[in-house]
Amino acid sequence: MNGALPTLVAGIRALLLQTLHPGAMAGVHDWSRYREDPLARLDGTVRWVAVTTFGDRRAAAAASAFVSRLHEHVQGTYVDAKGAERAYAANDEELLRWVHDAFTEAFLGAHELWGGPIPGGPDAYVREWAEAGRLMGVTDPPTTVAALRGEMTAFLADAKRDERVVETVHFLRRPGLPGLTGRLYPILFGGAVASLEPQHRELLGLRRPRWPAITLTRLLLAVARRALGGISPSERNARARVARLAAAGG
Repeated sequence: MNGALPTLVAGIRALLLQTLHPGAMAGVHDWSRYREDPLARLDGTVRWVAVTTFGDRRAAAAASAFVSRLHEHVQGTYVDAKGAERAYAANDEELLRWVHDAFTEAFLGAHELWGGPIPGGPDAYVREWAEAGRLMGVTDPPTTVAALRGEMTAFLADAKRDERVVETVHFLRRPGLPGLTGRLYPILFGGAVASLEPQHRELLGLRRPRWPAITLTRLLLAVARRALGGISPSERNARARVARLAAAGG
């Protein structure tokens, strides 16, 4: 499912959701270079998702360990929703769990809107993707949709929209991507915003686009699917890798 084209929208949706945890937002604001080099930041995330989705366990574990090492120096303080100053570190399990839950919710929600049937159903996807959370250090991640939604609700009770969130959402709306990608991006962003749960949009201070964002996104993904022959680049690369392994083993 993570190799399907709806993940193009899911990535934006996940980033929007992740801003709602003030600790996670502080880490991004204080340490990330997303403003200067948004494509590099995005490429790192895409690589991790691709390896954990299509690679073997050794490759997925190595990719997750690499990300954890990058996060070792990411720490500081933030003011929580109750006004208390708290310390954060990117490898704290609370933050890792929030990021994992936001990714899971975004991938699942985008696929339910724009993808096909989920093999085994939504619970199966949450259960399988939980392994990615474990590789990143999340103890006992949710394995059902109900458990995922329960954790999301608990986290969002402490959500806080401040100037950091406003700044990041503004950047995500207009990241300044070049060429055709930049011209098509507003459709994907609009689809991501429209696909959010109403309470999430309210917390982010976003309004659902007046234009038919869900339908336009569906049309854009359909054109992309036709151009790519129904296979996303990540899935194509994964299939090529499997074929190479099979040939080597044969």
